[in-house]
Amino acid sequence: MQYLVSVIDDTTNSGTDEEMVAIDEFNDRLRAGGHWVFAGGLAAPETSTVIDGRGEQPVFTDGPFIESKEHMAGFWIIEAPDLDVALELMAAGSKACNRRVEVRPFLEV
Repeated sequence: MQYLVSVIDDTTNSGTDEEMVAIDEFNDRLRAGGHWVFAGGLAAPETSTVIDGRGEQPVFTDGPFIESKEHMAGFWIIEAPDLDVALELMAAGSKACNRRVEVRPFLEV
């Protein structure tokens, strides 16, 4: 099963050198355990564009979909046999990046 793990932050590009080392080490642990799929950091919410293509013409709006103090600053996509394993892994991920994370399973199709 795959999970999207959102890293929650209130600033952009705020990782310290120590946090980046811990994140790299955690990523290596995910790879070694066969849990790694993909991960990345995200630019500031202000750089986003929301597109609403439901009408006759798409509407493009600069900025984030939701104005919020906190935002998704990065993410992991991981594989785990079940939610308990994903939560255990990402408790360590939260510690490594020194941020709160949200774990959500992908829908099975």
